[in-house]
Amino acid sequence: MLLTMTSEPEQQIGVGSPDAFQRLWTPHRMAYIQGENKPSGPGAGDGCPFCSIPEKSDEDGLIIARGECVYAVLNLYPYNGGHLMIVPFRHVADYTELDEAETAELADFTKRAMRALRAASGAHGFNIGMNQGSVAGAGIAAHLHQHVVPRWGGDTNFLPVVGHTKVLPQLLADTRKMLADVWPGSA
Repeated sequence: MLLTMTSEPEQQIGVGSPDAFQRLWTPHRMAYIQGENKPSGPGAGDGCPFCSIPEKSDEDGLIIARGECVYAVLNLYPYNGGHLMIVPFRHVADYTELDEAETAELADFTKRAMRALRAASGAHGFNIGMNQGSVAGAGIAAHLHQHVVPRWGGDTNFLPVVGHTKVLPQLLADTRKMLADVWPGSA
């Protein structure tokens, strides 16, 4: 789709009053907005997607790599192409609840994720972190997960800032395969 800028507002039937904004429709985001795949409660049996993802094949679950204690999985609602998460298999909400083996493997998988993203996409930098609790922005607060978001010089442009929209150049399944193919062995 080619976006063109015009000096005159374009009449867009059905979207409210005419204005000077172009529209980039991203209907797939509605699933996230409406809370699809959100757990119904804090327990592992309350529909936690991070507990059910490991039961799927790597392709179906978008899993990049599995360890003994944690796994790496693509984010269904990424901030940038290649946005992945490191998730413990055990259903814990707080970082302080991880045991030493889980903490060590989470750190190791974070390093591996950075290496894989650099190798596959030439990432210039990263945003890495976890939101602890819903008040801190955790979308799924009941199951700990650490975000690894690749960044590139100039990756922030008018679309995310003005349009609250991110353009992702690749299907998630293709991104998963690309990262799985370059996932490094032990760090």
